[in-house]
Amino acid sequence: MVMILGKMGEVVLKGLNRKAFENRMLRSLKYRLSLIGNYKVYSAQSTVYVEPLDESADMEAAFDIVRKIFGLVAVSKAYSSEKNIDAIVECAKKNLASELRRIKTFKVESRRSDKSFHLKSPEISGITGGALLQAFPHLRVDVHHPDVTVYVEIREQFAFVHTDPVPGAGGLPIGSSGKAAVLLSGGIDSPVAAQRMARRGIELDAIHFYSYPYTSERAKQKVITLTKILSEYCGHIPLHIVPFTKIQEEIRANCPEEYFTLLMRRSMMRISERIALQNDCSALITGESLGQVASQTLQAMSVTEQAITLPVLRPLVGMDKEEIVTIAREIGTLETSNLPYEDCCTVFTPRRPKTKPKLDKILEIEKAVPFGELEREAAENCEKLVISCEYDG
Repeated sequence: MVMILGKMGEVVLKGLNRKAFENRMLRSLKYRLSLIGNYKVYSAQSTVYVEPLDESADMEAAFDIVRKIFGLVAVSKAYSSEKNIDAIVECAKKNLASELRRIKTFKVESRRSDKSFHLKSPEISGITGGALLQAFPHLRVDVHHPDVTVYVEIREQFAFVHTDPVPGAGGLPIGSSGKAAVLLSGGIDSPVAAQRMARRGIELDAIHFYSYPYTSERAKQKVITLTKILSEYCGHIPLHIVPFTKIQEEIRANCPEEYFTLLMRRSMMRISERIALQNDCSALITGESLGQVASQTLQAMSVTEQAITLPVLRPLVGMDKEEIVTIAREIGTLETSNLPYEDCCTVFTPRRPKTKPKLDKILEIEKAVPFGELEREAAENCEKLVISCEYDG
């Protein structure tokens, strides 16, 4: 029988809290798998097992889900066998044949979690490797740099055979580190920031600022699509879409041009804090990277952050653009982020933005705009969508 094995990472280091972390991860995985079929999910010996309960279960789709579950560092498609060496050898020859025919070198690694098994690990490897050499005479053994490693695992109930695992999502289970709200612009950076913090166990709300008619309905749909992609890792994500046009127009009409971006970002921070507190979030998350654009200098970030009291988490602050793009490609957001639709951050962009602002000057300029009233109205009129991987809006 084909099964999926997921190796736990940091979760196993949580001492007395380990069971709570493990249960949170299993609940998330069970829910995600319930959307596509019937599976049995359980854990033992730092491994999560996914077993199909009927023949219609889609194990390829299940594998894709398991590898996106935070808390698992490696995921394998494995084949179960009776715990005797003849059955193990036959299982390996039958189920790994197509992969072994495509390669030239291999080695066998064996592990005995069940120490009562009558053969030791080197003996299991030797017998299995010898049988595979006989069955596939084109192969040769290379213990240092094999094309494929065949793993034999002797567990309490079954033996398993599988080849090299793929990396899992790693990190900590969603929700194990609290809840925060991410400012999701639709660009490359903020979805990566969201995924990076979710990987550390943060449950997410997302906040998007929408400036119709300066930004189109397609720009709004782009953010919904990005949130849906993120939900493959994070589960349900409430998305708050905030009407921001009136505030931007007031800033343009009453404030010096070089301060437009800073004033807009401070206003976004205050509105986001209001929404975050209403939804039990303990921090805000942004996709800022130090020095990447004029509004992301150290001085500008300091002035922006001083608009609120909640902590601001900036997981990308020390990354360069190439590193961020690489992660965006890996998590599947890059293509959508690159769609050429305007977002509110590019509306009314100043020609020469202020890069070294002074807080006292900013506070003086802000007196020209009734931010309190406008921000309260924007927060009250925001549209809330709950986005998940099955969302079809």
